[in-house]
Amino acid sequence: MTLHVLIVEDEEATAQRMVSMLQQIEPTAVIAEMTDSIEATVKWMKENPLPDLMLLDIQLSDGSSFHIFEQVEVQYPVIFTTAYDQYALLAFKVNSIDYLLKPLKKSELEAALIK
Repeated sequence: MTLHVLIVEDEEATAQRMVSMLQQIEPTAVIAEMTDSIEATVKWMKENPLPDLMLLDIQLSDGSSFHIFEQVEVQYPVIFTTAYDQYALLAFKVNSIDYLLKPLKKSELEAALIK
């Protein structure tokens, strides 16, 4: 089964690093889309088939990614990726299966994908 992943990250280098790690861990994974803002993510989610997983940065250029959950229903697992640890409790109130602190470690991403 192919894993379709939506990556939401506003730092290009970090997004590319996630793609690279994801492809090393799960070579058959397909990046459904890479978005960099709340607005672009909500628009994409309303217009496209649901991915199997979302890798989601918390602090985006246009605000907190938690605003995404106020605008669309997220019915698939979310792995939060952030430099901030203070949002962990809030993250687990949505479809979060893990909360990874940046810089991401391949072993931690792999463990989160197994969940």
